[in-house]
Amino acid sequence: MKKPNFSRDDVQWTEDQENLAKEIILSNKRIEILAHEYWDKFYSHHEDRFFKDRNWLEKDVHIMEVGCGVGNTIFPILRAVNPGLLIYASDFSEKALSILKHDITKTNDEIPCPKNSLDFLVLVFVLSAVNPELFHRTLKNLVTYLKPGGVLLFRDYGRFDLAQLRFKNGQCLKDNFYMRSDGTRVYFFTQDELHKLFTDVGLEKIQNKVDRRLIVNRKKKLKMYRIWIQCKYNKL
Repeated sequence: MKKPNFSRDDVQWTEDQENLAKEIILSNKRIEILAHEYWDKFYSHHEDRFFKDRNWLEKDVHIMEVGCGVGNTIFPILRAVNPGLLIYASDFSEKALSILKHDITKTNDEIPCPKNSLDFLVLVFVLSAVNPELFHRTLKNLVTYLKPGGVLLFRDYGRFDLAQLRFKNGQCLKDNFYMRSDGTRVYFFTQDELHKLFTDVGLEKIQNKVDRRLIVNRKKKLKMYRIWIQCKYNKL
């Protein structure tokens, strides 16, 4: 015979239970506060070898890349040597920026990025590293730098990507938001939530598509199903 379910009001916690709850909350806060340090460690270890250069953007325009890392997107653009090209680069990790500056002979940290001045805003695998609670505020701030008609170019992890399915128990900080073993964090998006995020900050859809790829490692006999989301939205 099954025992009936029951509940009890005014249950008192033990001191150990209360201390454990406080430690969990403190640990989550510590992860947020030290997020930049985890990325510094990542780039200290990998330097400029982890990401491949992205050779698919060549424009004679004003561009800002958010989360520039060590320059895997901006250097291929700069190789076009367009005299009117101006690129602003920002990153959460000071270590990444220091590596980036080693490759640039002339840098001027004094130049501010004027609002309503950018033709393109590039976010490639960067928003996923931000706490989901800060998505709206982050995008709202960034979009102020786009000129009317300017375009946001976005590419990031999609929901149920292989990377998400590989996370183990205990690595999930909140729904679809995970912490890697090196302390860096990652979120996995859907098309609908990205569309809402972008339209809520005054952007209009040009493209919002899922890029599903099957990557086969013949040597290890592995099939890897990758899911990324690629978007283009322009400022009204």
